[in-house]
Amino acid sequence: MEKLASAKTCLKLLQVMPGVQQAAVLPGCGLGVLATPVQNLIQMQQVRHRQTKHWRPEFKRLRKFKFVKMDLPNLREKQEDITKEEMRSRMKERGVLPPRPWMERPFHISCTGGIFEAYVPPEGDGKKSIISTSGAKQKLEFLEKKSKSLMAVRKIRSYEESFSTDDFGAEAQDIYIQAHTHMAAKEKYKIREFVSERCYPEMMHNVKDKTIHWKFLQSLEPPRVVHARVTEVITKENQFAQVTVRFHSQQMLAIYDRFGRLMHGSEIVTKDVLEYVVFEKHISNEYGKWRLHDKIIPDWLPAKQPAPITYRLIEDEEEPTKELSAGDAEVKQVDSVSEQPKEQLQLATPVESHTKPSLAI
Repeated sequence: MEKLASAKTCLKLLQVMPGVQQAAVLPGCGLGVLATPVQNLIQMQQVRHRQTKHWRPEFKRLRKFKFVKMDLPNLREKQEDITKEEMRSRMKERGVLPPRPWMERPFHISCTGGIFEAYVPPEGDGKKSIISTSGAKQKLEFLEKKSKSLMAVRKIRSYEESFSTDDFGAEAQDIYIQAHTHMAAKEKYKIREFVSERCYPEMMHNVKDKTIHWKFLQSLEPPRVVHARVTEVITKENQFAQVTVRFHSQQMLAIYDRFGRLMHGSEIVTKDVLEYVVFEKHISNEYGKWRLHDKIIPDWLPAKQPAPITYRLIEDEEEPTKELSAGDAEVKQVDSVSEQPKEQLQLATPVESHTKPSLAI
């Protein structure tokens, strides 16, 4: 880009070229406009800076920060060619920690793997009265085990101030009903809000290809807390609480297979159900929730009969009678000499038209 000439430069050019006569006003130096050859000489002068660059010096520092100098990595450099000291100095300069020989991956423990210090239900509970000898003995054993539960409840209250054993029974019953309702409806995403990760596969196991009709009718006895425990996992700050609730209710359950045949229960007959359900909460977690964790099945309870499995009968085609070979004919002739009647010798191997049950697929 050209640069405007100063007044002294214009006077020098006029002295060198006195024959030049032009008239007009030059805005830069107040002289007449130079002739065309003089203008060409002025325009041919070399300039150091572009005219578009801002001339104000206070922006010089800001323009400097537009460009950042950085060291480009050498992509042709091999890892084996670098010494340990050089690698150490580079990592120290960049603030990078050295790699560890093992791989660490973060994991989250959302629930425990089972029941710790499980509650042992007394035999004959729900059938024996408190007035009887066995009923009074059960009540006495419950009072002996109550001290540890009180300490655990105090620990839970240190994390959850509003926790109360009297009010928790109603809350646990709502969680129990919601979990079983979603299980019967096969809502595998909504049920995860009410059951723990350990309980989920046990509840949803073998639900596929079945129709479940379940209904909670009424509570024969109000649900009550019978057992409470608190434990730590890995660290002392990571606390889990488990509360066992006794449910004595009236329910209806009917399970149908994929062919619509009744496998278990009935939609007409209601049954009294006595259950000890364990609820768990990650009390160290600020957003933890009480969820159904497991059910206690005592050892003295007799095993239930499995539900009948539906089979499909496949009838085999009748096999054709085998023709007697030459060797079999000789054996027949030898046997004919014996005292056995000929009618028995003429009997060939009978064709068994039996049916074998095979599992429906």
